[in-house]
Order: sequence, then structure tokens, then C-alpha cells
Amino acid sequence: MKNFLIYTLATITGIILVSIIFFFIMVGSLSVMVASGNKTVAVSNNSVLVLKGGVQIPDRTDPNPFSGFDIINMTLTQAPGLNDILHNIEKAESDPKIKGILIENGLLASGWATTEEIRDALLKFRKECGKFVISYSDYLLEQEGYYLSTSADKIYINPSSTVDFKGLSGEIMFYKKALEKIGVEVQVTRHGKFKGAVEPYILDKLSDENKEQIKEYVGSIWNHVVKMISAARGIPEEKLNLLADKLAGNIASSALESGLVDGLLFRDELNDTLKALSGLKKDDKIHFISMSKYSKVPDLKKVTYSKNKIDVIYASGTIVMGKGTDYNIGGNRYADIIREARLDTSVKAIVMRVNSPGGNAIASDIMWRELMLAAKAKPVVISMGNLAASGGYYISAPGTKIYSSPTTISGSIGVFGMIPNVGDLLEKKLGISTETVKTNANSDFPSIYRPMSVYEKETMQASIEKIYGDFVSKVAEGRKMTAVSVDSIGQGRVWSGSSAMKIGLIDEMGGLKDAIKGAVTLAGIDFNSYSVRELPEAEDPYTRLLTQLGGELRMSFIKKELGESFRFYNEITEIRDLSGVQARLPYFIEIH
Repeated sequence: MKNFLIYTLATITGIILVSIIFFFIMVGSLSVMVASGNKTVAVSNNSVLVLKGGVQIPDRTDPNPFSGFDIINMTLTQAPGLNDILHNIEKAESDPKIKGILIENGLLASGWATTEEIRDALLKFRKECGKFVISYSDYLLEQEGYYLSTSADKIYINPSSTVDFKGLSGEIMFYKKALEKIGVEVQVTRHGKFKGAVEPYILDKLSDENKEQIKEYVGSIWNHVVKMISAARGIPEEKLNLLADKLAGNIASSALESGLVDGLLFRDELNDTLKALSGLKKDDKIHFISMSKYSKVPDLKKVTYSKNKIDVIYASGTIVMGKGTDYNIGGNRYADIIREARLDTSVKAIVMRVNSPGGNAIASDIMWRELMLAAKAKPVVISMGNLAASGGYYISAPGTKIYSSPTTISGSIGVFGMIPNVGDLLEKKLGISTETVKTNANSDFPSIYRPMSVYEKETMQASIEKIYGDFVSKVAEGRKMTAVSVDSIGQGRVWSGSSAMKIGLIDEMGGLKDAIKGAVTLAGIDFNSYSVRELPEAEDPYTRLLTQLGGELRMSFIKKELGESFRFYNEITEIRDLSGVQARLPYFIEIH
């Protein structure tokens, strides 16, 4: 027995020691990766800057140095954010070593507003410096990728490739019947006949009002896209819609004949074309540099320090209470960040980049308060990304000026509350019953184990009405409109950026760069004497590694395994946070 205990103890001790050694080896390896990744990169002569299209592009390059860690392949490659991509395109204009830009198209969507901003930057690049922009696709050129590619001088695809040009559709998944089968009832209170966020839980198809609004904003986005493609490709809008109806891009030769693309090339032929455009001979070597590497090339024109600062605050994801995570917007955390920027006298203006479907109503109100106070002290400019709806619009309302893309999804001024009733699931499906002892009539409100009483529903509705009234009044105050006019365009209705501008919800069309320039103008400072500080600031990488390595590794593994289906995992995890009063877009909708 004694020998057995000694052997067991030795085994446990060995396992612990091996685990500790493995952990420090991993920390050391990752530290080396981070250190090497932060080194300055030199650009070779005759280089082509490669822009990966058809990948998911966040608004901001993740400041967490371990965000690009691939646990499967043990590599560390950070995906560049929109901020770095826009800056790199601008930097490449005056870089004599960069001969042009190659758009390498992939299969994932980044969002129409993000695509629009990059497309505008590429059009400006061509106009300002006269360098070439070439688009290429090996396999499938999906619609957002095609829209981006129409900023190029030429669009080439592999002879076996296809162009996915067919118009837009919106798909919504409904959970009502599935919830009924497991014995879960979702109890809903809402204000706004267009508040479609709750419909997947209480209906098995779209309401007429929701179908109407989806048709309007999807149609608005498509009409804008067709107009821009028509201008770029010299194809009449009527013909483009006819080509979409006929799926003319489905065969490469047909895409070429219809004028959607300019040529069918294999990779070696593409390289020869790029060499010719770069002034090289066929046997010369051409160099390619990725966006992530080019971000590490020094920008001699960039102002690194100035007494005049513009704070750019990136707010991406669902709005939640508390600190939040890297993947959502913690109301209390962001309120602190906004407050610090307001009180900092060296900060002359604030740019809030909003890319959110909304979320918790109270968290939205906490941030609204700080943004309202900040707007009284200095210019607060809102830059809307792919989504700035419901709670995302709530926090935008006090902005001094609001910029949006024509393809941004905005509005959705409305609120709802959801309380699940899992009583039947527990009792009839699992054989679990509950019993409550309480001191007062409504001590257990809200309860997920029973249906709401009539009085509880009335109380919940009163709360919804109060929050909706606050929402409307705050939008009216920020946009200098009457509450009646805001209510008439509210009711939870979603608008495209183009439509939102017509009804006064935004001020100007433009992207992140335009918003920053607008903030500089409103602040009355010199365009050559300001610096940009991006917030939230990154944590110390090693502190972050020690506190969050497990979560980052787990998320990296899940993303790697699920691939494009990772969005469904996100949807399921977000359902957990939908209790209580929400100011939220009908978020789970695919537009493609």
C-alpha cells in the first residue's frame, strides 16, 4: 500500500511538472512569435501589395497579439482590420516600391459597408497615384468580392471559376417549432410593429411588416450596388439586373462575354500580367507583400505624437452590461473609456466607430449618457459600419455628426423583452418540477419556470413603453427632430444607410477616414498636426496570456473546426443573453 501511494504521488507530481514545463514552453514560443511579428518590415523593389478580399475583416486589427494564434498549425498570423487596410492603401500611394495592388478574392463576406469603404479607398488609390489595381479569383468570386473587384482596372478569374452575381436575398432562421418540441415558450413584450428580432421565437415565418422592411433595405442596398457597378464597368443598370436574373456569371466564358470580367487567366498568366504592369520582364522576379506585413512598414508621413489627439473608439458587437469581452461592447467599460476621453484636454474630438446590432437597453443608455456629455464638451463624430441599429443607433444619437455607408443597416428604433418559460421542458420532458415559496405576490417575477400572469405582462409592457419613450426622446434631442416624427420612422423599422439619410437619421455618406477628417474639421485643428489614438487600448500581452490563454485557444480551435459555420455557434451563444429588455436589430439575418 505504501509503495502504491508513493508511486501514485510520484505520477501526479510528474504530470504537474510536465504540464508546467509545457506551459512555459508554450509561453516562450508565443513570446518569440510576438517579438518576431513586431519587427519592422522592409519592402522589396517592384512589389505588389496583396489585399485579401472575401475574408472576415474586423473594423480594427485586434490589438491582442495572440488573436491570430492557430492552435492546430501553431502559427501566429493576425488578420488586418479595416483601419490598417485603409491606412496601408493610402500609404502605398506614395511608396515607390509598391507598383500596384492585387485583390485576392476569397469566399467569406465582410459586410457590405466594410466592402464599400475598401472599394472607395481603392478607387481613390487609382485616381491619386495612377498605379494599377488588379482583381483575381481562383475559384468563386462571390457578390461582395465582385463589388470590391469593380474598383480594379481589370477583373480576371480562373477559366474554371464562376462569378456569383444574382442579386441579394435575406434569410432568417425561425426557432418557434423547435422550441415547442422541447417545451419552451418565449414570452415577448415589445414596442414597434417592425421589431422583428423576436419573430424567430414566436412565429414560423415573417410578418408582413418585417417582410416589408427587409424587402426595402435589401432592395436599397442592391440598387446602390448596381448603380456603382454600372458606373465602374460601363454596363447599364437594366442589363446588370438582367445578367443577375440569368445567373450570367455562373460560367466563366459567359461572365467574360457579358462584360462582368475582363479575362480568364491561370495563375502563371496573372503573374506575367502583373510583371508587365510593373515594368518588369517575363523572367524578372515580382515580389508580393501582404497587408499584415505592410502594416509593419514605417509610414514616414504619419504623425506619431501631437498635443492634438483624435480618439477613435471602436465599438463592435452586441451591447452587454459590465466589462464585456473582445467580441462585444461592455456598457460600463465603454462608458469609462468615453468619460476619460471627454476629460482629457489633449483630446480635441472623439470618433465612435459603431458596428453593432444593439443589445441590452440599460447598457446602451449608460453609454448614451457619456456620449451626450462628451458631445457638450467637444465634437463627437459617429462612423457607422455594417450595422448601427437599435442599441447601436441609440448610442449614436447624441453624435455631433453621423457618417454612414449607403449599405449600412441602421435605425431599428424599438425595444423588446423576452422571458423564456421552460416549465414544460422541465416537467414534461425531463420530469423535473419546481415549487416556490414567496413573501409577496410577485416575489418570483420574472420566473423562467412558469408563464407570466396578466399583471406581470402589463408591468413588463409598461417598462417597454418607458424605455421606448426614452429612446425616441433621445433620438429626437440628438437629431433635432420632434418625438412624433421619430416615432413615425421608429417602431423598430430597419433602414439602409441611403434611406436613413433621407429621413434624417444620419448626416453624411462616408467611411471611417471621412469621419476622422470630419472630426478634425469640427475641432478646428490643423490637418497636419494631429495624431490618432485607437481605443480600447491593448492589454499587456503577457498579462493577457496568463489570464485568457485558455479561452483564446478554445475559441481558436472552435473557429478552425467549424469554419464558416462558426457564425451558427455565435448565434446559439448569443441567445443566452437575450433575456430582459433589449434594444436590438433582428440580428440573425443573412444578406447575400
